[in-house]
Amino acid sequence: METVLADRLQFAFTVMFHYLFPIGTIGLAPFVVAYTWKAAHGGDPEDAAAARFWTTIFAVNFAAGVVTGIPMEFQFGTNWAAFSRSSGSVVGQPLAMEGMFAFFLESIFLGALLYGRRGKPTRFMAWAAVMVCLGSWLSGYFIVVTDAWMQHPVGYVAGPNGTYQLTDIWAVVLSSWARWQFAHVFIGALLTGSLIVAGVGAYYLLAKRETALAKRFVRSGIIAAFVLSILAAFPTGDINADDVTKYQPVKLAAMEGLFQSTHGAPLAIIGMPDSKSRTLLDPVFVPGILSYLAYGNFGANVNGLEAYPREFWPPVELTYYAYHVMVGLGTIFGGITALAMLLLVMRRLYSTPLMLWVLMLLVPFPYIANEAGWVVSEVGRQPWIVYGLMRTAAGSSPTVSGGETLFTIIGFTGLYFLLGVLFLSLVLREIGLGPSHAPEVAV
Repeated sequence: METVLADRLQFAFTVMFHYLFPIGTIGLAPFVVAYTWKAAHGGDPEDAAAARFWTTIFAVNFAAGVVTGIPMEFQFGTNWAAFSRSSGSVVGQPLAMEGMFAFFLESIFLGALLYGRRGKPTRFMAWAAVMVCLGSWLSGYFIVVTDAWMQHPVGYVAGPNGTYQLTDIWAVVLSSWARWQFAHVFIGALLTGSLIVAGVGAYYLLAKRETALAKRFVRSGIIAAFVLSILAAFPTGDINADDVTKYQPVKLAAMEGLFQSTHGAPLAIIGMPDSKSRTLLDPVFVPGILSYLAYGNFGANVNGLEAYPREFWPPVELTYYAYHVMVGLGTIFGGITALAMLLLVMRRLYSTPLMLWVLMLLVPFPYIANEAGWVVSEVGRQPWIVYGLMRTAAGSSPTVSGGETLFTIIGFTGLYFLLGVLFLSLVLREIGLGPSHAPEVAV
């Protein structure tokens, strides 16, 4: 196997598997804070049970995230040594800060939250929950900052021997691309956490267990998910798309399957892009909408893929389908949560089995939407590892063969499969036991 392809497959596999767990920690953290805070200040035993329950599930996510995140750090040195050598002085800074928040702030206070309680949650535990939440969010932010620099490099100068040297850390940390990319990723993770809480609550209602807490879970999860579904599209998704239009227009063309530059470009609702014939097969268009979304003008010209050299095209089909999966699922989430909100207002949500089944079965789909969004961002950036500066092929390690990398991919696949089974077993065990049986000291 070609070395660069093997390196890309290995990193894609490990990062996509790892990404499942930070989504859970970032998304569930506010619920851990809310229930712990209410239990500490109100003394409600049901709040205390909910706090223990979601803290335990949060902890399982955190542990799996740490374990699966470590191999990626090593891959920068083993498989992407040329990239690390050229860009290490820039990307090393946010990665170091991410490590501090993930392994220091988040770990210490999560330990205090888990082991420092016997009986009712205390005010210290409430503040520990806040610190855990803050740590998980900051950790996610600095990872996004690293990726944002690779998408839109700022705050650097070109140094000797093809290296890039940091000149302004604040330009990197606070770049517009980083802020809005994080906002979109953050909203996606919170939406996932909200739908998890609602889905678990729906399961208990269908099983006629934990009824009082289940209603709280469904209500809080649905209200949050409805608001977050809107925020995922506007303003976070919209501004993200503006950045893509401004800085990576060829990615925009791939996302929409637009091959020819067009005035009054339509928005492709469905269709099948074909790079060989350079056409979008069997499309369903909404006229002028792409031009309006990109430039605020229904008649504006949008450059198609043919406006750029073929060597600068990303993998068109993969980028297009991933983008439409993300947007399609986001639209479905908005529709379902709006209907659930209507049933909630009509006081019929808890007694409508069909909607409860939908909420329960919906839980895996926000993960799919988040993963699809990652594919759009990273595959759509190709052929660049640092956009406009360094091609992906130039960032690979020259001393690690494709066969060696393929061997480790097989090993990772086996280990991650076992880890995935263990993770699901632990989480499903906690759900099976229920909040009322959540241990006072989680292990």
